Amino acid sequence: MKLDILAFGAHPDDVELGCGATIAKEVSLGKKVGIVDLTRGELGTRGSADLRDKEAANAAEILGVSVRENLRFADGFFINDKKHQLEIIKMIRKYKPEIVLCNAIDDRHIDHPKGSNLVSDACFLSGLLKIETIIEGKRQEKWRPKQVYHYIQWKNIEPDFVLNVSGFMDLKMKSVLAYSSQFYDPKSNQPETPITSKNFTDSVNYRAKDLGRLIGVEYAEGFTTERYVAVENLGKLI
Repeated sequence: MKLDILAFGAHPDDVELGCGATIAKEVSLGKKVGIVDLTRGELGTRGSADLRDKEAANAAEILGVSVRENLRFADGFFINDKKHQLEIIKMIRKYKPEIVLCNAIDDRHIDHPKGSNLVSDACFLSGLLKIETIIEGKRQEKWRPKQVYHYIQWKNIEPDFVLNVSGFMDLKMKSVLAYSSQFYDPKSNQPETPITSKNFTDSVNYRAKDLGRLIGVEYAEGFTTERYVAVENLGKLI
């Protein structure tokens, strides 16, 4: 299956939090979108890896993505080396996305910038002919995505561009709250974490609302890019 967009996240829920509305919008436009989680989030304070698997499947269904896979890297301990790069390359060559979305370039959780660099490096290496990868007994063809964009997570990184996601925040928030073990629940007796407060859940919405305010729309999501973002003409800007 060839995808238009492949979104990577270090943990299940990273993609939903960072660019869930963007994915919902692209799916509505007929684009084929997939998600690849690097880990199962097994070090998360609340819940379990098995529960996160179920929550991730529910979130994927809400967003309408075509496929979701989990590479089962070690949560907290994966590194940017040849072994991990090759596994990412296999996914890129398997789905041949035009655009790759990945973790924030800098963030509170150490796995986020690690995942960001790992996926970005693998996107380049995936285009090299002499790197051989085998999947299901067949040698894969080289493939390099046209664009690599990084969504924004905990830290308020200044975006290089923002995307109007008005009309898609409800789906985003439903996909986020599909991870019921991870976020605000006044009835929970589980330990508190920085993401279990109501303020955090509210911040997902008000960040998008504030970015929307800055471009004159209701909601927007921000991204950083490794290359210039080009437009056909000035009329394409909003």
